[in-house]
Amino acid sequence: MFGHITLGTNDLQRAGEFYDAVLGTLGHSRGLEKESFIAYGDRSGSRLFVMTPYDGNAATVGNGVHLAFKAENRAQVDAFHAVAMAAGGTDEGSPGLRPHYHEHYYGAYVRDLDGNKLQAVCHNAE
Repeated sequence: MFGHITLGTNDLQRAGEFYDAVLGTLGHSRGLEKESFIAYGDRSGSRLFVMTPYDGNAATVGNGVHLAFKAENRAQVDAFHAVAMAAGGTDEGSPGLRPHYHEHYYGAYVRDLDGNKLQAVCHNAE
């Protein structure tokens, strides 16, 4: 459904270090990189861009917006959250079951260094 998603940052180097660590827990690595952005994911598939805003204004956070990354298992969700906290992120919901979504929904929520809300989610029973 998605070609790519873009998140703004006010410090690309710092954001890159954060995303290298956090997305590494889910098996994703830095791909294409230019002066104004870093991309994660396959060039021919879905990608995440972290970049300074094109218009030159400060990056800001969208209220009610978050990006969920698919995890293969609950251990990846736990690692995603732990690494995000160690990399300077803030907790928005510790790893755990969210049965109000469905019985196996296991997720964790964090904010990155610019305040963007991120999630790792596993839908598998364990």
